[in-house]
Amino acid sequence: MEKKRLLSLDVLRGLTVFGMIVVNNAGGSQSYESLRHSAWNGLTPCDLVFPFFLFIMGISTYIALRKFDFQPSAPVIRKILKRTVFILLIGWAIGWFDFVCEGDIFPFAHLRLTGVLPRIALCYCVASLLALYVNNKRLAWIAGILLVGYAVLLCMGNGYACDETNILCVADRGILGTEHLYRKSPIDPEGLVSTLSAIAHTLIGFCCGALMLKKGISLETRILKLAVTGFLLMAVGCLLTEAFPLNKRIWSPTFVLVTCGLAAMLQATLTYFIDLKGKKDWCRFFEVFGVNPLFLYVLSEVAAIVISATESKPVVYGVIHSCISDPYLASACYSLLFALVMGGCGYWLYKKKIYIKL
Repeated sequence: MEKKRLLSLDVLRGLTVFGMIVVNNAGGSQSYESLRHSAWNGLTPCDLVFPFFLFIMGISTYIALRKFDFQPSAPVIRKILKRTVFILLIGWAIGWFDFVCEGDIFPFAHLRLTGVLPRIALCYCVASLLALYVNNKRLAWIAGILLVGYAVLLCMGNGYACDETNILCVADRGILGTEHLYRKSPIDPEGLVSTLSAIAHTLIGFCCGALMLKKGISLETRILKLAVTGFLLMAVGCLLTEAFPLNKRIWSPTFVLVTCGLAAMLQATLTYFIDLKGKKDWCRFFEVFGVNPLFLYVLSEVAAIVISATESKPVVYGVIHSCISDPYLASACYSLLFALVMGGCGYWLYKKKIYIKL
């Protein structure tokens, strides 16, 4: 079993990317609450997609580095750094392209440096280097130390306030400057300082990957251990929410524990049904998204910018809305249609066995 590719991991990754595309591309101004991020404290289904992706990336990092016995070497380090820089550049290029479509060709003085792809790049880089240079048995402790330290920082620095007094806002603006951050709220949801918590998140995924793929233990036992681990993470996170509320925008420690726990339990469930019981017929759709995840996400971001720049979006949404009077349902249908178009591109790559790794 260790030598086989875990289809369940591709399926969960695909489910997550599909969710990311859907929630990022609402058709109208009105959307179902479940398809919107929490305004501040709280948790909606929409809030799960990005943390699930980081958790899965942690598992994938374990799988990738296991091939090298977690030993650092010049080729491995170059590969990690090259991929990190590549993802960073793609993230910034998407932001630049958005400004270009608005007529601002040289927006570098106010180009956002944070975002989903920059956070993915930084978490991947730090987690990978730690996995190479630190005994893997200590990574769970490092994740714990990061979360505890981050919790202390939030408590001492007014970290749960949604205003400019928040230590995250003060630090991010001091390091990167206001012009290079998210502008729709005082707190950047992918800020530089809160990435510390996201790194811990990725390390938890890495440790769960080690648990899930441990040699010498039956798959049934590994599934059970992963499910129990996930439940414990979620339970501890829920117990601590009174003191440390769930909050995606600051990537609070309880948010990390609860979402990692949910992701681990879902991964265990999918592994049981798909890899152990062989029930695979239903999951082809999500597998298509899962084998080219970052490419399809980037494609969706570029497509959304083009559609917005050409003013095609209101036309398409208007047609949908004319058939569906409920604005919430019409907006959701637009999101699903957009995701299905991206899935169509992914299906062509899947049939051609083309896997684009970013």
